[in-house]
Amino acid sequence: MGSEDVRAGDGVWDDDEGREVLRRADRATRRGWTAIAGVTGLLGCALVTFLVVALLAVLGGVYVVMVGNR
Repeated sequence: MGSEDVRAGDGVWDDDEGREVLRRADRATRRGWTAIAGVTGLLGCALVTFLVVALLAVLGGVYVVMVGNR
């Protein structure tokens, strides 16, 4: 075992295997954050759409009440 070896549990991995594991973990982390960002963006768009529809419903209700009181 040289100074380049990385110990993990009971086994010993050489540096190339350890680097590959770290690369794969980094890639998975990036994919996870990309998914989280995408879902957050979709939820934000849905919230804005809901608020616009709710505002239009309130304005429509106010209009109906005002026209009915003439």
